[in-house]
Amino acid sequence: MENNTIKFPKGFIWGSATASYQIEGAWRDDGKGENIWDRFSHTPGKIETGETGDIACDHYHHYSDDIALMKEIGLNAYRFSISWARWLPEGRGKINQAGTDFYDQLVDSLLENGIEPYITLYHWDLPQSLQDQGGWVIRSTVEAFSEFANLATQRLGDRVKYWMTLNEPYVSAYIGYYEGRHAPGHTDLDEMLAVSHHLLLGHGLAVPIIRENVPDAEVGIVLNLSGQTPASHSMADRAAAYRADGIVNRWYLDPLAGRGYPKDIVEYFDRPLDFIKPGDLQEIAQPIDFLGINNYFRDVVRSTEVTEEENEPRTVFPENLRTEMDWEVYPPALYNLLGRIHFDYQFPAIYITENGAAFPDIVEPSGIVEDTQRIAYFSGYLESVAKAINAGVPIKGYFVWSLMDNFEWAHGFSKRFGLIYIDFDNQSRILKNSARWYQQAIKNNAIEY
Repeated sequence: MENNTIKFPKGFIWGSATASYQIEGAWRDDGKGENIWDRFSHTPGKIETGETGDIACDHYHHYSDDIALMKEIGLNAYRFSISWARWLPEGRGKINQAGTDFYDQLVDSLLENGIEPYITLYHWDLPQSLQDQGGWVIRSTVEAFSEFANLATQRLGDRVKYWMTLNEPYVSAYIGYYEGRHAPGHTDLDEMLAVSHHLLLGHGLAVPIIRENVPDAEVGIVLNLSGQTPASHSMADRAAAYRADGIVNRWYLDPLAGRGYPKDIVEYFDRPLDFIKPGDLQEIAQPIDFLGINNYFRDVVRSTEVTEEENEPRTVFPENLRTEMDWEVYPPALYNLLGRIHFDYQFPAIYITENGAAFPDIVEPSGIVEDTQRIAYFSGYLESVAKAINAGVPIKGYFVWSLMDNFEWAHGFSKRFGLIYIDFDNQSRILKNSARWYQQAIKNNAIEY
């Protein structure tokens, strides 16, 4: 660190990330099957804006333009997911040749432009035909995922080295099956617990399949992790924060690390876990090459219990900037989280697989998108990444969320996270000033602060 510059290690990966449903569009083109987000977004009242991902960024037809912009920014790597229903319209069985051709062409074009593909096999868009049979609640979906992982890695593994099995199983399970805000929109605790287990089991079964098909593979999983900060030093708040950590973080980290499910949270849920079969926990704990961490914010946790300590002074947290998602901007939380994850779990390597912010971007009459708040966000969080590296955390790369403005799930197109501004009416693309800033960071392997 010198002259107000923070340098990153040689070979550090600078990337950006997307998800298939959020950008591809072409929801019924060329034999693609329906997925749970197609169904969910077409259900009245589920998406705040009433919009769907039918067209989104139309990346399916504009991928060459998008890769040209990636190259202009200077990305080393691009993290994207495969639409399971585009590859296998029914989730199993007959392969859709046009779908596999699309990903062949995407991978080849990335490599031709010097951009390393990092593939996520499952980013929330389960084929609807599998959902109709029970979805992740039932064990046969785990088998279907194994088949999909086998086909995808057989087809692309000669060119793609970096593979992630799942994106954010907590969100798939908790928000999709318990809170109901995401597809498939269920609100059942027992379903949520079965789904979280089957997702992790799907990961565990896929890891050796990927390794067999791709001998030099680097294999990992992506978790959304966030620090759970007690609202005060009271025992009630500290207990509530530890419980929240168990639900959001430890419920997924512990089994991946071979520790099984955390006993305090098993007791808290107090539900029969009869979907766990002999050998499952060993399968889930397959060694991985890296952990992908998606982080945007910390949670400040305040107990709802009334205790004798209720009159204790509560911590007064500064009113930090909040994004359009109403997420607090607090970069030290990422530094704290990275240290905790590394020293508690000792995964071989870590990637920041998503980090970014939604702000109300406007195209000026000059054609410029002056997103200074996003630049400040990246600068602060990347400073925390550098500090964590200096503290001994083996962080190998950083992926901005997102490459482009996209369909932001239940928020529709109302929240913009992209380095690239998308006009959803005419599909024009504009590099925001944050993209120019990131371009310089990549070029220098360093950031100014």
